[in-house]
Amino acid sequence: KLRMFGIPIEGTANIYCDNEAVYKNVAIPSSVSSKKMHSISYHFCQEEVAAGIVRIAKEDAATNLVDLFTKVLAKLKRDELLDRFMY
Repeated sequence: KLRMFGIPIEGTANIYCDNEAVYKNVAIPSSVSSKKMHSISYHFCQEEVAAGIVRIAKEDAATNLVDLFTKVLAKLKRDELLDRFMY
């Protein structure tokens, strides 16, 4: 999106994904989407990866900081994730 707004970005943009199916369908060129409605999006993403514009990486659920804002977590798990970016 930043490139679409005219903001220059040097190098490859990193995209971290915690969904195994999405990661496999986008990162592995021989993978084929089983859903017709998703095939255009997957095709676009696969082209971006092949062109070196973006890089897809798998993010484990144990280290995914986004879970702090999207899921109800146990106190121990929440504190562990908060400690990664707070002082």
